[in-house]
Amino acid sequence: MQHNDNWGWRARIGLFIVGAEVVPEAEWWAMLPPNVSVHAARVGAPVPWARWREGRVGVELAEDLARGAAQFAAMHLSAVVIGHSSSSFVGGKGWDEAVVEKISGILGPQVIATTNGLDCLAALRASGIRRPFLVLPPWFNDQTVEAGLRYYKDRGIELAGHHSYDPGRKWEDLSTGDLYSHGMSAEQEVKPLYAQISASCPVAADGVLIAGTGFRCVAILDALEKDLKRPVLSANQASMWNCLRLSGVHSEITGYGNLLKI
Repeated sequence: MQHNDNWGWRARIGLFIVGAEVVPEAEWWAMLPPNVSVHAARVGAPVPWARWREGRVGVELAEDLARGAAQFAAMHLSAVVIGHSSSSFVGGKGWDEAVVEKISGILGPQVIATTNGLDCLAALRASGIRRPFLVLPPWFNDQTVEAGLRYYKDRGIELAGHHSYDPGRKWEDLSTGDLYSHGMSAEQEVKPLYAQISASCPVAADGVLIAGTGFRCVAILDALEKDLKRPVLSANQASMWNCLRLSGVHSEITGYGNLLKI
């Protein structure tokens, strides 16, 4: 008898993630349709993962990103995504397009490249969201939050508001920069996040976008949509949805928000 081995004969997707994160792979594997596989490469570079050249004429990839892209090029993948909201935000206007162009030169023409920033923008359009409520992880410092707000403004998206998640008393004495080193990447609860989003989502918002690929949240997307009666997107959900589309896979996936039914 032959059992399921997650062989990606329909599509194989390469995923660049932060070296210390456990959330992206777990959420992707939870949501993926049959016969599609995800293959992660870990990046330890500072934000953003590709630096602008002088005059902002093209970018230079971080060493981890360049090495991973070369390895991905030999793996017969359908699509590759830079799964890092912070890099898209901090990289700023034009960064997503510049890094896609650069990495595509390594991957070759048979592999489609994208970024989490581009994926979230595509998901907002597909969901008909014009005034999203942006929810940010607690480890985003003030500069990253401001970069995120500016990112959407530069793209012509008027946010209905934004909220940085409060992880609770256990973490209140730590700075944003110390949360990961003290274990937050693997110690995240979704019930308090659900409560905060439900309580703080503005009436004017026509949808919710939860940023941060290391931010555990896909388990509550369906419940939030039913509670708020509006579409709710997340970083990993949006990237997986867009990568599936780019790979020619159009399976309807239930349990993780209406986006995956589009």
